Amino acid sequence: MAYMTNFGQQKHLTKREMINLGSYYTKPHLVDMAYKLICSNVENINDWTILDSSCGYGSFFDNEKIKGNKKIGADIDKEALENAKLNIQKLNTVYHNSLMSLSRADYKISENENLIIVGNPPYNDITSIIRNDIKSETKHNIHPKFKTRDLGISFLRSYAELNPDFICILHPLSYLIKKANFDLLESFSTRYKLIDSIIISSEEFNGTAPGKTYFPIIIALYRRHKEGMKHSDIERFLFITKEGKKFSLNNMISIKNFLSKYPNQKWVNQNDAVAKFWTMRDINALKRSKTFVNEITDNTILVQKHKLPYYCYVDIFKQYIEHIPYYLGNCDVFIDQDKFEPIKEYFVAMSAKNRPELQKYISYRVGKPEIKINDYFRNLLGKHYVEIK
Repeated sequence: MAYMTNFGQQKHLTKREMINLGSYYTKPHLVDMAYKLICSNVENINDWTILDSSCGYGSFFDNEKIKGNKKIGADIDKEALENAKLNIQKLNTVYHNSLMSLSRADYKISENENLIIVGNPPYNDITSIIRNDIKSETKHNIHPKFKTRDLGISFLRSYAELNPDFICILHPLSYLIKKANFDLLESFSTRYKLIDSIIISSEEFNGTAPGKTYFPIIIALYRRHKEGMKHSDIERFLFITKEGKKFSLNNMISIKNFLSKYPNQKWVNQNDAVAKFWTMRDINALKRSKTFVNEITDNTILVQKHKLPYYCYVDIFKQYIEHIPYYLGNCDVFIDQDKFEPIKEYFVAMSAKNRPELQKYISYRVGKPEIKINDYFRNLLGKHYVEIK
């Protein structure tokens, strides 16, 4: 849900309700960034109907660029909707569960209207360990066509059902770059294509992450497209951050090409393992998780000798993780295989410093591995390397 900071702080939801509903303020400058994307790609914006189907306090209608537009705000939160209607002139409101909507008629929009959907829909992945102690599945009814483990993905699927010409919303970048999430968007991705975007940090919102584990959020502009988009399109897409940094997934080689990220006990014999490792997810998850472990559990990966250098690489990658920028946080651990291969023993040596059981796998003595490894990571990250003050 999107809330207007200039209309006063949202006070009618508790912290628990905010987390379970995925409800956070959308600051005016972020709304303005969204409309700049729209205006750069859409002609005569005032000829379009603007719909926010999870409008909250209505922040996406508080913008000079859409003063003359037909504006429709819907929400399941009656109090927030009343606040929006009070503060936004000529706003048409619909008290409605948008995740049960299958037609434009639910919003009193005709089939021939030029329609743009905007907003900052709720997102709350109930499978994530972040704040899982106070998360629960939403009590709202969700149509089977839209239902997924994450409210944000459900909203994207619901937008496609309304057949808008354009969609400009904020959502976690992980919906696109993680293949498992992208696959859940099939009913959306087969009909819409990402045409423009800007990446911001979740730090822009209050309470979205504990400590300093911020994740990338994309302000994404999608256009209806007969061929839709494939994950390979996302891998080739040039993402640009608010700070002006540019990156493409195609330029990053994932560590998954060289090791098992998930438990492999069904096909690796325990007697063939030289070490044990914890399940891997993305870079942000690595900040919180273990690397080498001593016991076998459901989350244990059995490390074979020929793959040990790659697991040592992940172990050392974790030590350098503070140099990784927020916008790469949902990517896999990545590697420059050509530069890693000649110095892989340095990674084993550095990883083995505090693990005597690994030292016997160093094939030759190395001096100070930190120097080679420091140079490696500076080259790997290049312009994305974060200097720590």
